[in-house]
Amino acid sequence: MTNNQPVVRFSVIGINHDHINSQVNLLLRAGAEFVSVYAQEPDLLQAFTQKFPQARAVSDPRQILEDPSIQLVLSAGIPAERAPLGIRVMQSGKDYMSDKPGFTSLAQLAEARKVQRETGRIYSICYSERFENPATVRAGELVAQGRIGKVVQTVGLGPHRTKLPTRPAWFFIKEQYGGILADIASHQCDQFLFFTGSTEADVVSSSVANYKHPQYPELEDFGQILLRGNGGNGYVRVDWYTPDGLNTWGDGRLTILGTEGYIEARKNVDIAGRPGGNHLFVVDQKGVEYIDCNDVFLPYGQQLVSDIVNRTETAMPQAHCFLASELALKAEAQAVRLS
Repeated sequence: MTNNQPVVRFSVIGINHDHINSQVNLLLRAGAEFVSVYAQEPDLLQAFTQKFPQARAVSDPRQILEDPSIQLVLSAGIPAERAPLGIRVMQSGKDYMSDKPGFTSLAQLAEARKVQRETGRIYSICYSERFENPATVRAGELVAQGRIGKVVQTVGLGPHRTKLPTRPAWFFIKEQYGGILADIASHQCDQFLFFTGSTEADVVSSSVANYKHPQYPELEDFGQILLRGNGGNGYVRVDWYTPDGLNTWGDGRLTILGTEGYIEARKNVDIAGRPGGNHLFVVDQKGVEYIDCNDVFLPYGQQLVSDIVNRTETAMPQAHCFLASELALKAEAQAVRLS
């Protein structure tokens, strides 16, 4: 943010997922001002305001929605409640950033698209596995430079650890969390569109299963999608099987196949290899290169702040944001249930 650019003021409504912490921090890094927060749960609110004491706790979300000085509202509320809130935010003349998933049904998405067209406001989804992962950001820079030629396919793997004792009730209710493809796989759908440059895409096939957790019949713990776009192809696999023996919540990986080489991002861990996360491996016609991405700049926060001030789409085109969600929701809706 330049010295003469106005400071963007933002507030938070809904803190049911810890992703809200990184959403707030990326805006603070961009120079935005955190004004206020609303949450229904006193215990969550107390812990949150200890992390961010500059934010004033309010007793009614209308105190945020009706405050003309606030330009942006963030939310990591219960997934099914994020889109209805986003619609209210846009109708209040403000921009919105949701944690993923930004929607849990195609009906929610259709209404949000309608209201966004009517209001001209920004509906952004913080796809943290791209925006907040340095290795993925660096991979995007290399692809844009033509390092591996034309991208023809992405393979996105999104394993997660369940941590069952820590999960709230809504985590096990499909109407509330949306399903594994609508939820976790929205990350991989976003990356597929971004790296292939696809502006149109279809779900070729999809499937889900609950192989490990029969005590929670509405929980899906495995899912996969085959995607086809006008810029390339994609495969997605997500699951809730990360073993406790791994020192991170999931061995997230992204492989980008090009006509002149390929890139693999090992986002969180290089198992039995280098310590820490943010590892990038590049194979091209000249050889094999390892890139440590821990110092890569993450531009999403600054870009979003600039978009709010200048009414541009540098952080993420609005059409891309909605299409990534549409693919995940369609995959969920048409998924074959595996036994």
